[in-house]
Amino acid sequence: MQLLKNLALAKTNIIFIINPISGGKDKTKIPEVIDRYLDKAKFNANFRFTEYPGHAAEIAAEAGLKNFEVVIAVGGDGTINEVSTQVLKQGKILGILPFGSGNGLSRYLKIPMNTIKALEVINGMHVKRIDTANFNGMPYFNMAGMGFDAHISALFAANKKRGLSGYVKTGLKELLNYKAQHYKIRVDGRVLERDAFVVSIANSSQYGNNTYISPEASITDGLLDVCIIKAFPLIKLPKLAYQMIRGNTHKSSMVEIIRGRKVEISRSTEAAIHIDGEPHMMGKEIDIYIVPRSLNIITPDYEA
Repeated sequence: MQLLKNLALAKTNIIFIINPISGGKDKTKIPEVIDRYLDKAKFNANFRFTEYPGHAAEIAAEAGLKNFEVVIAVGGDGTINEVSTQVLKQGKILGILPFGSGNGLSRYLKIPMNTIKALEVINGMHVKRIDTANFNGMPYFNMAGMGFDAHISALFAANKKRGLSGYVKTGLKELLNYKAQHYKIRVDGRVLERDAFVVSIANSSQYGNNTYISPEASITDGLLDVCIIKAFPLIKLPKLAYQMIRGNTHKSSMVEIIRGRKVEISRSTEAAIHIDGEPHMMGKEIDIYIVPRSLNIITPDYEA
């Protein structure tokens, strides 16, 4: 890869785009930690804090024009999505310092949650190409979907208290009233009609916090995993939750998984969807497809 050959000849311009509110964690000292542990023989480092939704994407786009070859998202899956969308367009290299509520993509890639160890991964500059996906024209990298999880994401986004506890409280409060929705789903031409509690289209295996929706998903297989959580009685929720935490969701009678390259979904009304955990309102018709091996990303050198 010519980009990597060029990087090996001189110091690399690298920028850290820091979301100060992701995960509800204080990040004021992150530049100080980075300055101490980043390999200065390899990198010329810069830092920017985001100030409003969408700002991470703006900074990443500007960074690409200013010859930053490596762009680091410091935040969760939503921040990663904003940054990665621009990195993908520009053919640059993405890195991650995980600071989100769930850190689904980071956990899948085995990027350490410890900041110093995550910086060691960046210092190693082991770059691989991973699949990305497109959801009605919007790129995503870890997980997208509709149904109960999208409904909760929309409510959670309006909650000023970020973090896992806020997400769980919102979910439990809404669980008793949410009803399964009807979907017509086409996967590479195969048509299914299902009443579903959740329809997730997974590029990687988990939502975050090691909660697995499709444990056997791969981010380099050129396929998306369409994960359908069927309507089920609430008495079975603890069993499903246990299966997701244990990584046995694909064996559950409450979950159906179909793999494919192109997914089309029709539903009866517009409603919330989520893309890498960030909510959006979207219409009745959804088109999703995989873009194989399209994003350069720094991973641990032991990552499979």
